[in-house]
Amino acid sequence: MDDRPETPPLSPLMLLGLVAGPVLSMVDSAVVNVAVPEIARDLGGDLPTVQWTISGYLLSMAAGLAASAYLGRRFGLLRAYSWVLAAFTLASALCALAPGVQALIAARALQGLVAAPMVPLAVGMLLGRGAGKMPVTGGLIFFAAPAIGPALGGLLISAYGWRSAFLINVPLGLVALVGAVRAARSAGAPGDRGARLDVPGLMVLAPGLALTAYGTSEAAQRGWPSTAAWWATGVALLAVYVMWARRERPVRPVVDLGLLADPRRALAVALAGAASVVLFAVLFLVPVFLRGVQNASTTLTGLVLLPQGLVMGLGMALGNRTAERFAIRGIVAFGMAVLAASTGLLLLLEATTPSWATALLLCGRGLALGFTVQPLTIMLLSGLPDDRVPDANTLYSISQRLAGSVGIALLATFYSSHAITGSPVDALHASGLLLSAVAGVGALAALALRHTPVPRSEGVAAQA
Repeated sequence: MDDRPETPPLSPLMLLGLVAGPVLSMVDSAVVNVAVPEIARDLGGDLPTVQWTISGYLLSMAAGLAASAYLGRRFGLLRAYSWVLAAFTLASALCALAPGVQALIAARALQGLVAAPMVPLAVGMLLGRGAGKMPVTGGLIFFAAPAIGPALGGLLISAYGWRSAFLINVPLGLVALVGAVRAARSAGAPGDRGARLDVPGLMVLAPGLALTAYGTSEAAQRGWPSTAAWWATGVALLAVYVMWARRERPVRPVVDLGLLADPRRALAVALAGAASVVLFAVLFLVPVFLRGVQNASTTLTGLVLLPQGLVMGLGMALGNRTAERFAIRGIVAFGMAVLAASTGLLLLLEATTPSWATALLLCGRGLALGFTVQPLTIMLLSGLPDDRVPDANTLYSISQRLAGSVGIALLATFYSSHAITGSPVDALHASGLLLSAVAGVGALAALALRHTPVPRSEGVAAQA
């Protein structure tokens, strides 16, 4: 039973404030891909240089994750979130006003750095005080926006130019900031003023995450040998951080890996990583199929992916209810099994498959992921003291980001090799089978999860 005091419910404006930040950061990471050619023409840069507006964002975003847990502990989740949301809004304005390519790259790097903490900080609040419950509306927006965002962003860029993709963040960010500040005043705790920053750990973990994420993401396009120096150095730095974090000293590690000493939490993080591989890999595969094989537009591709995001939000609500009544290991195993089966349905896709049928086929995956994500989050956060929630959320985000990055890179290599020897449709089918097997292994591993009672909590505002 959860003996912590209940937190007041979120108003619609507060909910908007907490959801908007992560959504804007996720959408921005994809929308700029569409704008690269126009940016190059407008600012007079060559494509390899302009490409750093994307690479710099991803690098700094990965590095920014390293400081997320400390910010949550030091300032409180709500107050830290409000500050990084304000910084993200300012960075978006700087991107929109950039006079040249170099200025845009610098502004994008700043934007990525402050965008990174928004996801673990906001998720920590949306899920409530360790209960792992996200409001249904929040779940719908959270998972639908990344699917439709690039399509809407493409329309915005086509109508008003590339600067509009950044400029739109300013009014949206300001409105969200009002909601976040109100939430902070209503339920925000001041944090621990005595919390000290693990500077050596940060100096190792931040570049480790950045180099690993960049090296693996670039490997999908340039090949693994060409990016070996990046990802190998990143992995080495991550290994050094693991050894550093395990040492006993007065300053808490920038991300406390002690949570993984609990086998159930370690397995929850691992399963979250496996689910992320299957999720992001398919979000890579299906657009490649739709645009490369069926010649679908960016807008249509976004609309095909949208129902999966909506169903995933609904699946999270069902995951909440079932987790209160049944063993978590059974729910996660069921979700991963359905994910395996629904991902295997990619075998049914052909060059002539209607778009509506593809969208319908993906809905089963959305439901399965909703059942998987919520119980795993409950398993990770349930029973944690308030000061360890930021570490848990950061570990969860790191697991998802690295697993998604590595998964996409490996699958892109797998897909390309099969497309060369066969056809793109054959490559899609083989990739679907591989991802289905990953989810199937996850379903079996989930049976090792022990049941954790879920604390019933009426509050959905988070702990701060």
